[in-house]
Amino acid sequence: MKHRVYLETTIISYLAALLSRDLIIAAHQQITQEWWATRRAEFDLAVSPLVIQEASAGDEAAAARRLALLTDITILETTDQVSAVAQAIVDSGAMPAKAIADALHVAFAAVHQIEYLLTWNLAHLANAAMRSTIERACRSTGYEPPIICTPEELLEAYHVER
Repeated sequence: MKHRVYLETTIISYLAALLSRDLIIAAHQQITQEWWATRRAEFDLAVSPLVIQEASAGDEAAAARRLALLTDITILETTDQVSAVAQAIVDSGAMPAKAIADALHVAFAAVHQIEYLLTWNLAHLANAAMRSTIERACRSTGYEPPIICTPEELLEAYHVER
């Protein structure tokens, strides 16, 4: 059985965007493209309606490129439990109230029992300083938290295992 991966919006954005002039972002884009090309088939991928909403925003042509990447990817159901877990994450102090969308990404993955949350959001998601608080908040609501990681981490983990 394949592991499941929740794709947070930064992953889709980095895949669809033109190569950035910022060296760090460009490197993240290239790593994301490598993961997409070489590893994505090894996982069952999922997104939430929130990812669809965020990917739809902004420039029309860019939004169309982002949405095209989401074809054939499972869209998770929004539930009361997702909202409750997201609120618990914010209430725990793991994320500020203004980052409720980020908390929702974690909540979707936790409630739907997805092992990995793939993201380049280093401010609120793939952040070692917040990880234990996010995990405690999820567990306090009865859900196991996803492993929040970047494509580089998930790419490397599979290179090591093989």
